[in-house]
Amino acid sequence: MTMPQLSDARAALTHEVEVLDERGRRSTIAIPAERPLTVYVDKRELVTLMTLGGAPEALTLGYLRNQRLVTSVTDIVSVQVDWSVDAVAVLTRAGIADVEARTSKKVVTTGCGQGSVFGGLMDDIDKIVLPPGARLAQSTVYRIVDIIRTQQSIYKQAGSVHGCALFSNAGELLYFVEDVGRHNAVDAIAGRMWLDGVAGGDKVFYTTGRLTSEMVIKGAQMGIPFLLSRSGTTQMGHMVADKIGMALLARCSGKHFLLLTGHDRLDFEPLAP
Repeated sequence: MTMPQLSDARAALTHEVEVLDERGRRSTIAIPAERPLTVYVDKRELVTLMTLGGAPEALTLGYLRNQRLVTSVTDIVSVQVDWSVDAVAVLTRAGIADVEARTSKKVVTTGCGQGSVFGGLMDDIDKIVLPPGARLAQSTVYRIVDIIRTQQSIYKQAGSVHGCALFSNAGELLYFVEDVGRHNAVDAIAGRMWLDGVAGGDKVFYTTGRLTSEMVIKGAQMGIPFLLSRSGTTQMGHMVADKIGMALLARCSGKHFLLLTGHDRLDFEPLAP
């Protein structure tokens, strides 16, 4: 199996600005970077993503994966990011079939930073089958929430970003990505899973943002049966998760959470620490 050649583009994740407080006192603070990344696939401009820039190669791969434009990471020859022109060039082995038709319909989503998906949001959702026997212990939920609470992050330094993380079923942190929009962070994790050959059937996904339909569908496409958030969900996010048997846990903070769907996937432990 031939994996794609990747650049290793580096960019500053924060930017210092001068501010005045309510008393007119001057100081310097760090704010998150935000930059455009225009994606070209086989020399054809596809989309411009607004991103923090922390994992641009993985973001590009995950975007192509979650948009269902590329079915295998081995279909891609290279991903080359050039921040001097704010662009990434993707070369595929055989092109994208019917690319004009497949990218003609765009849905602007509720994602921060204005996320978007090509085609109908519900396309192929009935074909997704999550592992029926996947279960999660209540104590693992608490462990995940505690790990996120203590994780070093751009958010703690500068605010104004969303974080996403992938955990093992035992609560081991595998990936942590921050970006200006949660849709970018989930795409970057999808890209890293692709590169590392990591399957989602026994994994847990955590996001600081809302569990919207876009987040649920992307999680399902990655084969992940558990989505956790410190925020809430939307009606459509709830509907899709319930339809495919995904466990949604919202308002996860301290020892509190709300299990919205997939009730049979959680093992409650009355004495969970």
